[in-house]
Order: sequence, then structure tokens, then C-alpha cells
Amino acid sequence: MGAADQPFLPGGHEQIRRRRLYRGVMPIELISRFPVDDRQLSALHARAFGADPAVVHPWSQRLERHALTWVGAFEGGRLAGFVQVCWDGGSHAFILDTAVEPDRQRHGLGARLVAAAAAEARAAGCEWLHVDFEPHLEKFYLDGCGFRPTRAGLLRLI
Repeated sequence: MGAADQPFLPGGHEQIRRRRLYRGVMPIELISRFPVDDRQLSALHARAFGADPAVVHPWSQRLERHALTWVGAFEGGRLAGFVQVCWDGGSHAFILDTAVEPDRQRHGLGARLVAAAAAEARAAGCEWLHVDFEPHLEKFYLDGCGFRPTRAGLLRLI
């Protein structure tokens, strides 16, 4: 049985799922729970969100501790996109940190990452997948990813 055929096991940190996508001649491979390189992911996040590229965050440690799963999109071995899913240990999961290389945005890669993350959350037994987003991302999440609008609240803690 190949890695793509193995069932998802929550907490199974050795579990990796792979899906191949093709964009032009370079295949894009979606890999769940890939070994995270903090510098590589911090750099992608900085490029996608216009943050300071010199700042390196402890992604690997945070993901292992708090995430249900995460999915990376790799093109030619290079990280081109990322999304993580956190959860409450029960029926609710939460999309966080969807990031795609600026030159790969608006080509469907982000939606494919979110779909793969949703499949992982569903396989783990989650019933609901939540996402918060800024107004300029409404079309992406509602039209591109299939979320429906809901009322929610937000409390600033700092």
C-alpha cells in the first residue's frame, strides 16, 4: 500500500499523504504532514503575506503540538504553498495560514490546498471546518473553496 492509500491517523506524526497535481510541465505534489523546515515555511509565509523575510518562526514545533494536519504544495521539490488545520479534538477544525507563492496565486493552488486539508479533517472525523478571513479573501474562500458565510465574533487579546 502506497503512502497515498494509507488512512489518516490523527496524532500519527509519521503519516504522510501525497497527491500529484500538474501545472504546465512541472508537477505539483501535495504532501500532508511533511517534515517542516522552519526557514523555508517562514520565507513562504513572508512572501505570501508581505511580512519580514528575515524572521524565522518555530513552525515545526507549533504544528507538531497544535495542528491536526498541514499540507504543503511542492513544485520541483520547492515549497510553493501551505495550509494548516487545527482542531478542538472533536468535531470542529480550523483552517489557518493558507499561503501560496505570489506567482502561483490565482491559479487554483490555494483552493486545492484547502480541499486537501478539508479531506484530512473529514478523515479524522471532523464535522465542521471553520475559516476566518479578511474581506479581500471572501471570493477565494466562499466561491473558490465552498465555505458559506456565517456570523462570528472576534476578541482582540493584545
